[in-house]
Amino acid sequence: MKLAVSPLADALPQIAALRDKLAWLSDGLDARSLLWISGYAAGLAAARPAAELDGAAAAVDASASPALSILYGSQTGNAKRAAEKLHDQALQAGIAARLLRLDQYAAKDLQNERAVWLVLSTQGDGDPSDDARRFVEVLASKRAPQLPSLRYAVLGLGDSSYPKFCEVARQVDERLAELGAKRWLARGEADVDIVSVSEPWAEQALQIARAELAAAPGAGTVTTLRSRSAAGSWHRDQPFAAEVIANQRITGRTSSKDIRHIELSLADSGLTYEPGDALGVWPENSDAAISAVIAATGLDAGTTVQVGERSRPLSEWLRHEREIGKLSRPFLLRLAERSGHPDLQHLLAPEQRSALSQYLSSHRVLDVLAAHPTEWDAAALIGALGPLAPRLYSIASSRKHVDDEVHLTVANIGWHDHGHDHRGVASDWLATRTADQDKVRVYVEPNTRFRLPADPASDLIMIGPGTGVAPFRAFVQERAAIGASGRNWLFFGNPHFSSDFLYQVEWQEALRRGQLHALDLAFSRDQANKIYVQHRLREKGRELYAWLQQGARLYVCGDASQMAGDVHQALLDVIAAERGRGREEAESYLSELDAGQRYLRDVY
Repeated sequence: MKLAVSPLADALPQIAALRDKLAWLSDGLDARSLLWISGYAAGLAAARPAAELDGAAAAVDASASPALSILYGSQTGNAKRAAEKLHDQALQAGIAARLLRLDQYAAKDLQNERAVWLVLSTQGDGDPSDDARRFVEVLASKRAPQLPSLRYAVLGLGDSSYPKFCEVARQVDERLAELGAKRWLARGEADVDIVSVSEPWAEQALQIARAELAAAPGAGTVTTLRSRSAAGSWHRDQPFAAEVIANQRITGRTSSKDIRHIELSLADSGLTYEPGDALGVWPENSDAAISAVIAATGLDAGTTVQVGERSRPLSEWLRHEREIGKLSRPFLLRLAERSGHPDLQHLLAPEQRSALSQYLSSHRVLDVLAAHPTEWDAAALIGALGPLAPRLYSIASSRKHVDDEVHLTVANIGWHDHGHDHRGVASDWLATRTADQDKVRVYVEPNTRFRLPADPASDLIMIGPGTGVAPFRAFVQERAAIGASGRNWLFFGNPHFSSDFLYQVEWQEALRRGQLHALDLAFSRDQANKIYVQHRLREKGRELYAWLQQGARLYVCGDASQMAGDVHQALLDVIAAERGRGREEAESYLSELDAGQRYLRDVY
């Protein structure tokens, strides 16, 4: 929802003050509910005196369409934040701008735009974010409009450890040019250290826009309603220190997995969240990891390093602010420059993109420091390492059930490779936090694309193997708390029934109470032939399709690299078999569910 606030704000100054309340009211509502609210508000306005209505209408007429639309597709929130920052900068520069998520925007509407900036993240093997998927598909099809009057610029966000780095941004950028649009500036391609690319790109984009759009006639500013969590005191750059209430292993002693149920207190924070949201966690690198990096570089942990106006010991930079686990292309490039090692230089050649991707995914920072020893000074090491980023975890609780708490389901991962022991940076840090002693810096990352339906009578089909079950624990808690009449069906999988059945007692109790209506389990290694959730989907195909035909919403959460694709293929198989009209028609059916926000995914 957008509000024109200038010059309308001069006539109705209370709009600015009410913006956060309106955001709270509208957050998570579907289109029908929003239309009802708009109609209700229009009815209230109609009861006002005619003179008051005339004044308001004149103010609205004076505010013309925005000169610039900023569109974004975001999976984990990075592209969303970059787009919001661009939007704020555009408004400050006097440019009439609006901000829209791509699932709220039709590709055909590009033909009505004067200027567009697109901020697009790429997932996995060159895939668009879920909220941009339909836009990208339509833009690539024959249905895309010709765009001779459009001026545009594209900022891509990605991870160069994948072969198809910023692939979605590249495809959209080239397709817009094919359709006749004018490219304002070269495509930006930001790696994991986003600001090093996004900030200079934004500066160029704003310079062009100021020259061509700022003085556009009738340009009123348009601002975006912020979600209630974004409007609060705590956010990504100012996290809340949440006390650890509980840290419990919920896999058995014989399990190969160490999965933790973690409870944190949000008391006195003012933070709120909805089922489907994620919790951002700022981790710290472990003593063991820091010591290993110090030993591999031969540096003194106490050496003072200055970055900008900030000075702190090397060990503290490594603990709180630098990524010393996951290996990135920028760090490997700096290492190759310093060491001059021919193997690294060969690996970084453009034609070795696939080999580089495999190398980055199989090696950590410590591995390459040990394999390619070279001289470092402390400042150079800190400059080469990327920033430590927060990790996002699907929230596994409903506030209506747990009050001022937030629960997480975390897989603590560890492995031995290339002669070194490795641990997951955030998962191991969380797993070693002690209840009633430690605190964790957190913030809420809203995920409005993965919400419960507004209608409590809607049925849910939830597919969440492993830790992907986390948001569905929140869904079932929430639906029980509000007395929702819709049915809940959960598909869950893990290796073994006896040691890996996460929240077993809770699911059994929910079945007994009628809060969970169907539970299908896939324990892959309890029999000779491996059985996964996609096999259970095919087995239950007829019933599954019947639920979909009756209006059920379909949710998938978990691993994007394999599970999500396997589940998608199984769904296509079920739909094709039940409808009897072939694969292409099944794909169209799923696309319609996606467009209607009835096929929702939170995959990572």
